[in-house]
Amino acid sequence: MKVLVIGGDGYCGWATALYLSNRGYEVGILDSMVRRHWDTELCIETLTPIAPIQQRLQRWKDLTGKSIDLFIGDITNYEFLNKALHTFEPEAIVHFGEQRSAPFSMIDREHAVLTQVNNVVGTLNLLYVMRESFPDCHLVKLGTMGEYGTPNIDIEEGYITIEHNGRKDTLPYPKQPGSFYHLSKVHDSHNIHFACRVWGLRATDLNQGVVYGVLTEETGMDELLINRLDYDGVFGTALNRFCIQAATGHPITVYGKGGQTRGFLDIRDTVRCVELAIANPADAGQFRVFNQFTELFSIGDLATMVKQAGASLGLDVKVDHIDNPRVELEEHYFNAKNTNLLSLGLQPHFLSDSLLDSLLNFAVKYQDRVDQNQILPKVSWRR
Repeated sequence: MKVLVIGGDGYCGWATALYLSNRGYEVGILDSMVRRHWDTELCIETLTPIAPIQQRLQRWKDLTGKSIDLFIGDITNYEFLNKALHTFEPEAIVHFGEQRSAPFSMIDREHAVLTQVNNVVGTLNLLYVMRESFPDCHLVKLGTMGEYGTPNIDIEEGYITIEHNGRKDTLPYPKQPGSFYHLSKVHDSHNIHFACRVWGLRATDLNQGVVYGVLTEETGMDELLINRLDYDGVFGTALNRFCIQAATGHPITVYGKGGQTRGFLDIRDTVRCVELAIANPADAGQFRVFNQFTELFSIGDLATMVKQAGASLGLDVKVDHIDNPRVELEEHYFNAKNTNLLSLGLQPHFLSDSLLDSLLNFAVKYQDRVDQNQILPKVSWRR
């Protein structure tokens, strides 16, 4: 199958592109390289040294004999996107090509607008190209569990059946996003749902939890293939950030009380979930929603686990509760369903001491690249 990975130079996209290529899919990467530009803008660097995309792809070909096509451009440019899709002619499109940081979207008005234009317009352009020229192509779109917020009822997978005044219907699950980034994902979901319902497109929305880890079978093959690992206050995600803090002697920074509960999954499960969605496509006119996570943890629990894992490696790890820069409930009910991907055959990699040890050792290896000035949060929701 021919699969185009939009955003294939990023954290999830790079791992997915190599994973699919390694399993015999004909893969193309489409990316604007803007994620690298944002690092420069914010004066931050990923913990791991990332080679230019052309060098990464050449190394992949040298090691495996497999080629990955590359299209560099912005999907908010309809003409470029249309030309790239007609050149590659995908049977499935995996869409990671969005600004994915909540703090980035809350820096100021410009970054909020950038996030919404990049994410919503890019996806809308893609839907129009699919409608015009690739109506049978299956769109696998990365959403986020953050679309749901923290409701005081169980979170279903995309839809909920409601009985009201004696009548019953199954409707999209209510959304309570917590940032302009999460709002952009909600807009995407509505636009894709509309396109499936009205134009007969087929799509799977993967509402992903917080991803951790850096190594997959493919990204661990060579230093030039290594994935990015962000630890800063803008793009760094909780567990990765905690492990890097612990490895470099910086106190683990828990926002507020630490009772915020989220879904988490290993990067190795991210790539497998994408493959399962591709191999089992949605029907024409169907908009599926899969909640993509394997375990639920509170932020405080994660910090305790990293502290204990660090102690076993001889690290003196401290945990600090700092003022929460976000506007969110710090203690709440959270029970989300995640049965769809498990029913398709996902066999999860659960968070274990060995995985934490691996992450901590990885962080120790590259600790000289850590800029301590970038660890604490600099973006406030209340500003």
